Amino acid sequence: MEFLNRYIDLPLLRGGSAAMRLWHKQTGLSPQTLSPSSSLIVVLALMAASGLLLNGPIYAFSIGTLFMLSVPSLRFLMPGRMGRNYDIRSYQALAATATRKREGEWATRLTVLLTAVIFPFCVSAGDEAAGTFLLGASLWFVLTAPVKMYLDAAEPPPPGAGGKQVWLKQAVTTA
Repeated sequence: MEFLNRYIDLPLLRGGSAAMRLWHKQTGLSPQTLSPSSSLIVVLALMAASGLLLNGPIYAFSIGTLFMLSVPSLRFLMPGRMGRNYDIRSYQALAATATRKREGEWATRLTVLLTAVIFPFCVSAGDEAAGTFLLGASLWFVLTAPVKMYLDAAEPPPPGAGGKQVWLKQAVTTA
């Protein structure tokens, strides 16, 4: 267990935290928008790949399926949906949620990660088009499920350039 925690789980959590920090620094958006944005990028890449590899009714089915998979991310990223900007209050709420998920969902994260590693090798079908569709579905799972779980559990960055200073002042005054 210590091996899994030290060499698999913690580096992935640190990577998720670094990705959120970079995302927030480059875009100025809340780190919560990284997971839906990455999911949409995966869906767009799979749509492009299905256009190259599939044709006929299976292509239409795959485009419809990928569109349905993108709806939750699109709804989350709608302009009115986010509410307020990423500030100290949002940071504290996100950090509390990440701590709870980091401590309480350790086994779930590793199970999803193991499933994501094994899943593409377990997919097979008698039909070439169906096999390609199932491979795309497994790639979607592999590229979105572990990313979401690790981004949800990673430590979020403090808000903005001045947010870190405000957070440090607040921590000093409470201590």
